Amino acid sequence: MAMARGSSGLAYPERFYAAASYAGFDGSPSPKGVSSKFSTDVALLLYALYQQATVGPCKIPKPRGWSPVEQSKWTSWNGLGNMASTEAMRLFVKILEEEDPGWYSRVSNFVSEPVVDLAINHNLKDEPIAQNGNAFLETKTICSENGTSSENQDKDIVLDGLGSVNLYDQWVEPPVSGPRPKARYEHGAAVIDDKMYIFGGNHNGRYLSDLQVLDLRSWTWSRIEVKPGNESVEAPSPVTVSPCAGHSLIPWGTNKLLCVAGHTKDPSETIQVKVFDLQTYTWSILKTYGKPPVSRGGQSVTLVGSSLVIFGGQDAKRSLLNDLHLLDLETMTWDEIDAVGVSPSPRSDHAAAVHAERYLLIFGGGSHATCFNDLHVLDLQAMEWSRPTQQVEIPSPRAGHAGVTVGENWFIVGGGDNKSGVSETVVLNMSTLVWSVVTTVQGRVPIASEGLSLALSSYNGEDILIAFGGYNGRYNNEVNILKLSHKSTLQSKVETPVPDSVSAVHNATKASRDVESELENGQEGKIREIVMDNVDSDPMGTRVEESNERLLAILKAEKETLESSISKEKMESLQLKQELAEAETRNTDLYKELQSVRGQLAAEQSRCFKLEVDVAELRQKLQSMETLQKELEILQRQKAASEQAALGARQRQGSGGMWGWLAGTPPNQKDEDDDDA
Repeated sequence: MAMARGSSGLAYPERFYAAASYAGFDGSPSPKGVSSKFSTDVALLLYALYQQATVGPCKIPKPRGWSPVEQSKWTSWNGLGNMASTEAMRLFVKILEEEDPGWYSRVSNFVSEPVVDLAINHNLKDEPIAQNGNAFLETKTICSENGTSSENQDKDIVLDGLGSVNLYDQWVEPPVSGPRPKARYEHGAAVIDDKMYIFGGNHNGRYLSDLQVLDLRSWTWSRIEVKPGNESVEAPSPVTVSPCAGHSLIPWGTNKLLCVAGHTKDPSETIQVKVFDLQTYTWSILKTYGKPPVSRGGQSVTLVGSSLVIFGGQDAKRSLLNDLHLLDLETMTWDEIDAVGVSPSPRSDHAAAVHAERYLLIFGGGSHATCFNDLHVLDLQAMEWSRPTQQVEIPSPRAGHAGVTVGENWFIVGGGDNKSGVSETVVLNMSTLVWSVVTTVQGRVPIASEGLSLALSSYNGEDILIAFGGYNGRYNNEVNILKLSHKSTLQSKVETPVPDSVSAVHNATKASRDVESELENGQEGKIREIVMDNVDSDPMGTRVEESNERLLAILKAEKETLESSISKEKMESLQLKQELAEAETRNTDLYKELQSVRGQLAAEQSRCFKLEVDVAELRQKLQSMETLQKELEILQRQKAASEQAALGARQRQGSGGMWGWLAGTPPNQKDEDDDDA
């Protein structure tokens, strides 16, 4: 078949492959660099022409569950119909020349090389590919001097996934490879040594037990094949890990994962702590002492030093909890904590974090009917609950969210309020209790999901959040990452610090006294310093003394003004303390009243149930009475008929008797015979 030729005299197949290679097509079905060179419309058209020229007309079915990009690519390719491959080649080259007239002069070395080499073997530099607003380097195969192909020497740098993230404070989806885990939510996630481990979860009401790992340097998924393990060190026997959801996955040391609590199909009576060894790939059950908490899911588990702090959750009977337990990982002993103060209301699917290795923070969560956005703080030294005042705008109520801490910043992602997912990624400065929004996503995306996981990793000193899975009307298995900017990670340093803000109201009086003392000492020292400087500068002058006296008077007036301000602040602080105490008292009274009303409601419900039973019994008796009444009426009619028949018989018997009636003798004739006799 004769080949069409272009204006340069080069056969279209050769010129086409040179153009395709320059545009970023290397022979694979998808463009490698075209989206970074041209606009979206031009890129889609070039892709469609390339497919038409190399594959032929589009015969694959329209994608249904793919991304909008795949939908657009299919639409563009399918729209070419039965266009000939040579025509597609010609249009491809023509469009490229219109978009970039000088392209051919920059790759003139392609003319003398074979067509196959043109499509595979070129020495262009790697081009960054834009995906979801982020730039990732693509590894290409280059030709060595002896003609054999070898991998790029910078492969380790190119494949260094976390290092390829260029956008800050924006969620992007990296180009992961390997078999993706099943979509899920309410799973556990943890990062150890640049690897993110995913365990369990819920998919369409089915609990999962697989353990997946994502290599954060190559963005490759793989499944861990678990080997039979031991129940404990003392009792060697095989362990079968039950599928679960709503559990917590905690990194322990450098090569172990702790799986704490969670919902299962056959729950145990108490919480079990399972250990996965990353060296032996085995599960085992941690042998503990003391009284373990009742089994549950949706709780929070926080590692504080060498102890696990467990709060809240929902037990197997769907009862919400707000109890507090501690597991010492050195002695393996459980301890139930009876903290003072007003504890958070029973809840599950909340988030917890620790600040300064002393304060446990609880945010949000939900009950059976509502979601919360309250913040509670537990002083782990005094074992006292408090509810501090949050600054700026408080985030909306949510449950099923996830959080991680970076320094004194607590990042909260996802969650929902039984109506929609939360689109904002927020951060709480745990020293100032100031909330701020990091970024906001649009539409129904995996980040705005309930039951997603959030982990933290770092690269070259930069912190990166990694989110996976979740449920927002559909089950997700996408990975999204957010690189924290210098501003967001150091935000607390530019804010005005509040002394010990997690108990700021409690320490308000002490802070006022400290400020007053500093002001008094500072003012007196300043007065003495100014006076001595003036005396030394002019020891002989009377004017200096007068000036000093005026200065002293001014400073004394300022001191009195400051003292007055401090007194006002102290009064306001005392008033706030009184209002807080009253609010806590009202809260306690309301909670007691709520419990009382709940008890009354339960009693009324029981009474209502009994009344319904009585009504049912009375209705049954009423139906029986109606049946008896009908039977009585029938018997009465039968009785009346019998009485009527008996009455007629007596009347006949009285007028001649039965025998006369049978003989046919008239009554009058019988009487006459009697008279003759």
